[in-house]
Amino acid sequence: MRWTLPNTLTALRLLAAPGVAVLFLYFSRPLADWFALLLFISAAVTDWFDGYIARTWALESKLGAMLDPIADKAMVLIALMVIVGYSSMSPWLVLPATMILFREVFVSGMREFLGSVAGTLKVTRLAKWKTTFQMVAIAVLFAQGVFEHYLAVSIEGLNTETVSAILNRESADLHGLLWKQQGMVYAGHIGLTLLWIAALLTLITGWDYFNKALPHLKDGK
Repeated sequence: MRWTLPNTLTALRLLAAPGVAVLFLYFSRPLADWFALLLFISAAVTDWFDGYIARTWALESKLGAMLDPIADKAMVLIALMVIVGYSSMSPWLVLPATMILFREVFVSGMREFLGSVAGTLKVTRLAKWKTTFQMVAIAVLFAQGVFEHYLAVSIEGLNTETVSAILNRESADLHGLLWKQQGMVYAGHIGLTLLWIAALLTLITGWDYFNKALPHLKDGK
């Protein structure tokens, strides 16, 4: 095994995956949301850099080829688990997250069964777009959590009538409620839209992988 710079970046990304969840144990919100957002973005950026460096410097290795998809899946699935866990359990969020989780478990099970044959089933460009949409969606949803909790902090101590008047633009916004509410709403809508696109791409690429694997799943005569 070669322990190269790309492999080191991939390993750090793999360690960052559970770190996203651990942050919520040691920090209160919205600080935990901020740290999770920054950690997730940093890890997502290394996903591009480690592949670029490996290709440009001819540092591609079997260890990197194994760790890279594991790190990607760990980052996405753990982050989704955290977001769903701290959400209101809206079906609009839970359903695409479930679709993504189901596909990853299903494909991972097929790869384990196929063994060495799995390496011959090439990853398509659409699968890379799927990962990109997943990571961008998750980053935006973490940003929604930041807006949501800054809004909650700003509202604290204000009576319902005052908050309603400000949000309905019937009163001067001296507490900065409007931009925080708009940030929360837009981030939520954009994040959910991207997550649904990612979920659909996830199902399409999962079906494509299943079709490619079918000849290897048939019983011999």
